[in-house]
Amino acid sequence: QDEYKPDKDLSEVDLKNAIRVHHALATKASDYSKKSNVLKLKTADWRVFLFQAPSKEEMLSWILRINLVAAVFSAPAFPAAICSMKKFCRPLLPSSMTKLCQEEQLKSHENKMKQIADELAEHKLHPVEKSLKSKEAEEYRLKEHYLIFE
Repeated sequence: QDEYKPDKDLSEVDLKNAIRVHHALATKASDYSKKSNVLKLKTADWRVFLFQAPSKEEMLSWILRINLVAAVFSAPAFPAAICSMKKFCRPLLPSSMTKLCQEEQLKSHENKMKQIADELAEHKLHPVEKSLKSKEAEEYRLKEHYLIFE
């Protein structure tokens, strides 16, 4: 809501409230109907932001530009930590610039999507009892939530 002034230095509060777009995805907020021209930004830390653009064309432009910048700052994920407890851990998502060209990055994302879809299908083949409140049930739910989000 504040007007951007390029000559004004960013304050500590500005930096603290900045939205990190690495591994983020902007899409049209089709499930939001209160206002028109709203886009949804899902960040790597699973936060969701809604932004309203003045027009449909501008909304699509914002989505394209945000996703382009997000792609540039989305180097491939590091593997998740491994421990002897076989506990599910999310992979680490670096916020560094990718070293891949756009075609390689697209292939990397397509391969990751296929891998995640396969993992989700495999995960759903071995469900735990929904009534259980054990660590195992919580791990199952956490992993499923992560795979669906991804």
